[in-house]
Amino acid sequence: MPITLFCKDRPLVPFLRTSWISRESWFSNVRGDVLAGLVVALALIPEAIAFSLIAGVDPRVGLYASFSIAVVTAFAGGRPGMISAATGAMALVMVALVKAHGLQYLLATTVLTGVLQMAAGQFRLGSLMRFVSRSVVTGFVNALAILILLAQVPELMSAGWTAYAMVAGGLGIIYLFPYLNRSVPSPLICIVVLTAISVLAGLDIRTVGDMGALPDSLPIFLAPDVPLTLETLRIILPFAVTLAVVGLLESMMTATIVDDLTDSTSDKNRECIGQGVANVVTGFLGGMAGCAMIGQSVINVKSGGRTRLSTMAAGVFLLVMVVFLGSWVARIPMAALVAVMIMVGVGTFSWSSVANLRTHPKSSSVVMISTVIVTVATHDLAKGVGVGVLLSALFFARKVGDILYMSSTLSDDGRMRRYDVVGQVFFTSADQFVGAFDFKEAIERITIDVSAAHFWDITAISSLDKVVLKFRREGADVEVLGLNEASATMVDRFAVHDKSDAVLKVMGH
Repeated sequence: MPITLFCKDRPLVPFLRTSWISRESWFSNVRGDVLAGLVVALALIPEAIAFSLIAGVDPRVGLYASFSIAVVTAFAGGRPGMISAATGAMALVMVALVKAHGLQYLLATTVLTGVLQMAAGQFRLGSLMRFVSRSVVTGFVNALAILILLAQVPELMSAGWTAYAMVAGGLGIIYLFPYLNRSVPSPLICIVVLTAISVLAGLDIRTVGDMGALPDSLPIFLAPDVPLTLETLRIILPFAVTLAVVGLLESMMTATIVDDLTDSTSDKNRECIGQGVANVVTGFLGGMAGCAMIGQSVINVKSGGRTRLSTMAAGVFLLVMVVFLGSWVARIPMAALVAVMIMVGVGTFSWSSVANLRTHPKSSSVVMISTVIVTVATHDLAKGVGVGVLLSALFFARKVGDILYMSSTLSDDGRMRRYDVVGQVFFTSADQFVGAFDFKEAIERITIDVSAAHFWDITAISSLDKVVLKFRREGADVEVLGLNEASATMVDRFAVHDKSDAVLKVMGH
């Protein structure tokens, strides 16, 4: 029997809805999905470990999270074939929390993050992605790449020449191996080769095992060991809000990319709920908060993954490998992970955006660069995106406000002047609208034709008030023609001039 939790008239957690376990969504591409899931799992292991280390937690936290999030989103997510797991964007937000309060508070934050994301999906906030411009998305991606690269600096600074040579060799393998074979991810080959060299040569370099114990068993369900007090909420809420926003932003952008790659559509609001369910479950399984992964999702699609089966296969394969091969994973040299993360950072950065600075509109470039600068300076992707969205809105408002044309004609007898208004009248163009009228001209009758214009806000209505009242003080009769219904409604509600004296005629009436 399908299990569905309802909130009002919409399902809150359609976790086992029958339509979600259909052949089309799960078993229409079994061979391709299983193989793609295996490839993604192999590539996820080094990244999950590396992201754990960025966050300052044991590798098992990222590995458990990647397993849990991938499996749960396979059922609850809104974008089939998209890979969600522990990510660098989320890990960067967690660093301060882990340093100040430890792992248990991180797990509690992960649960709260999921709750907030579920609420966002229930309130249909996924549709807000349409307000995020391409320039903001590019700045977000570039900032993420820079932060990932900067996170490798401490590891490189504390390493010797042997580690530098290993990193250089690892990068050579990562970028050259695909010319020989593309069926196995080159980051995995890099890790296998460098681990073999380190073990056989007995190199004295840092390994993953030096950072903490790897999982040797399946994750178990445990509540975070934190006091249930308002003080705990005060500590974790700011981090949870940031993680929820960053996670949803990256997930929504990844879903859009996969939509384009597969020529299909996805339910963004359902994806918000799915990400939330995954993080709630992950927090109780000892994992860190995560979200969709742009790189791994692209790998999955290009490897043939299309349905929910590929996402679940990636999570299951990952857990099986780390649990039963954990002793080998512990011997992976840190230099190999640094090489992998450098590759991720370099591959994530949009290099074409640098060349486009000369050809794209200056406003778009300013938005992109500002997003990068704020994000890198604050190490907070949410703040960077917020600044980018705000600047995009301001630039858009300025451009639309400039699209206002005013012309006037005087009657043959010189007693009447007609003004024709074309464009959008709102807070950025209101002054331009008022300034186009000649209030000192001795005239008996003024006609203002706004049939090709629209009044958007109370600032626009206030400017119309000002025009009508000024002309009336000069002794002229005023007639406003062509108000569309929306503009007329605004005038009726917010205008202060006597509308019976200033004749207002609505289009179609």
